[in-house]
Amino acid sequence: MYISEEQIAAVLTYEALIPAIRHALIDYSTGKVEQPLRQVLRVKDRAASPIGWFATMPVIHGDFMAVKTVTFYPDNTRMPTHLAVIELLDRATGQPLAVMDGRLITEMRTAAVSAVAAEALAPNAKTLGILGSGVQAHSHIEALRCINPAFREQGSIKVWSRNPGNAAKLAAATGATAVSIEQAAACDIVVTVTAAMTPVLLGKWLAPQSLVIAVGAVGPVLRELDDEVMRGYLVAESRQGSENESGDVILSSAKVQSELGEILAEAAPFPPRGRTVFKSLGMAIEDLTGAALVWKALNN
Repeated sequence: MYISEEQIAAVLTYEALIPAIRHALIDYSTGKVEQPLRQVLRVKDRAASPIGWFATMPVIHGDFMAVKTVTFYPDNTRMPTHLAVIELLDRATGQPLAVMDGRLITEMRTAAVSAVAAEALAPNAKTLGILGSGVQAHSHIEALRCINPAFREQGSIKVWSRNPGNAAKLAAATGATAVSIEQAAACDIVVTVTAAMTPVLLGKWLAPQSLVIAVGAVGPVLRELDDEVMRGYLVAESRQGSENESGDVILSSAKVQSELGEILAEAAPFPPRGRTVFKSLGMAIEDLTGAALVWKALNN
């Protein structure tokens, strides 16, 4: 059974996905998920020039197993830079249940993780800064508005992009305001969803009590945040993932203080007053969670 992006879009909502992701993160941090680190291959063309990445992400949890294959080709112009396929299987028998397009599930589950982090770590935030203007920027605005009504108010969301025209388009489409990077960085919550390879967010711009949700720069040599940002209290989606796959963590020598799932399960203390950084890299359990919601919705 193949499930298309159009079918997924018709049934997958943030209202269902965000609480499901919250439970999945708790299960991951309390040892109820079997999930190795993703395997990533560098893709080169026939002339041996690097052109992209190819990753596989298997996981077992609850009644299901899943594996996602995902590609990232940054120079794609006629199709999305990120493409993915998710296979969902029955845990009890190993039977394949469905193969589904993974692009939208990846997009939505990433934003849903950030929404869970924002709700838990900065529930009283009034302003939201978005650094970036692509698909994830739009999705994060939608998801974070689901958990915080303040972000539906005029002037509460400020967006910045290296391409001012793209920032203006995103602002017009979402009711946000296009601003300088310093203005976006001064918000209560700052979300970085850029394609940066070197730091774009500097700690000197941040408010003392801000929450930084770092989503881009997936890879051990890539960064979005400078060392001053990384001196905040560091919460990870996955301690193992951040210590192996995050250039922001590895190159700054920052130490993960706790996983988000540990905080949600009350197995780790709530971050102390001051700056908090949440590093999100994406995990297979999140893909399985989204795929399972789609499967159940289409088979009820």
